[in-house]
Amino acid sequence: MLSVNIGPFASSLDRVLLLFAVIVALVVGAVLGRRRGVPVSGPLLNVLLIGLLVARLVFVARYFQEYRLHWIGIIDIRDGGFDPIGGLIGGLAFALGLLWRTPALRKPLSIALLTGSAVWGVTNAVIPLMDNQSRVLPQVALQTLDGKHAELKRFSAAGKPMVVNLWATWCPPCRREMPLLAAAQRQHPGITFVFVNQGEGPLEIQRYLSENSIALENVLLDIRSTLGRTVGSMALPTTLFYNADGRLVETHLGTLSRATLARGL
Repeated sequence: MLSVNIGPFASSLDRVLLLFAVIVALVVGAVLGRRRGVPVSGPLLNVLLIGLLVARLVFVARYFQEYRLHWIGIIDIRDGGFDPIGGLIGGLAFALGLLWRTPALRKPLSIALLTGSAVWGVTNAVIPLMDNQSRVLPQVALQTLDGKHAELKRFSAAGKPMVVNLWATWCPPCRREMPLLAAAQRQHPGITFVFVNQGEGPLEIQRYLSENSIALENVLLDIRSTLGRTVGSMALPTTLFYNADGRLVETHLGTLSRATLARGL
C-alpha cells in the first residue's frame, strides 16, 4: 500500500506513518509532562519543525542545480523533497540543546522522542515486509493506444531501470509534471519510462498529447485503473521507480519537481 485515502483526499503512506508517530510522541509527552508539571508538547513540536526545516535545506543543497533555474521551487514543499538523515540529525541536535538547557525536560522529552522514533521506525520496517508482493513489477493486463495487449514486463526485458508514471489527462498535477517527464525520457535512454493512463480511452489521451505538443513513448491504457489498485495507490500522479531487477526502490505521490525526479533517477 502506497497511499491512504480518506474520502476525496489521499496521502502517501510514509506521511501518514510519520503523523501517527508524532501523535504518539505528543500523547506520551503530554502524560509525562503533566506528571512532572512541565510542558512537553511545545518543545516536541519545535524539534519536529526544526527537523523538517533542516531536512528541506539539506535536500535543496543536494539538488541545488535543479532548483537554480526555478528559485520558487525551494519553498514549494509540495514536491516532498526532504532529506530524512539530515532531518534526523538536525532534530536530534536541537533536542540535545533543549535537554542540556532544561533539566526538567530531560526525562519526559527524551521518552516521548524515543517512543515516537520507535513507532516510526517499526511501522516503516514492518509494513513493507507485510506487503512484499507490491515491491515487484506488477503483472497487470494493459493496452497500447492502438488496442494491443501489453504488460509492464515487456518493457523491462532489456534489464534497464524503469520509471512507471500513473496519470490522467484531467489531473492538474499530472499535466504539470508531464513536460518534465517527457524531457527526462529523451535525456535518459538508459532508463525505460512507461506512462500508464488511469481510466481514460485512447482518443482522450491522443487529443491531450497532440494539443499540448507532448511526445511520449510507451503510453499504455489501464481502463479500469487496475495498476493503481495493485500497487496500492489511487492517488494521481503516482510515479514508481524500479531497478533493473524489477524491484520497486522509490515511490513518489504528487507532482514531481526537477529535484525529486533527479533523486528518483
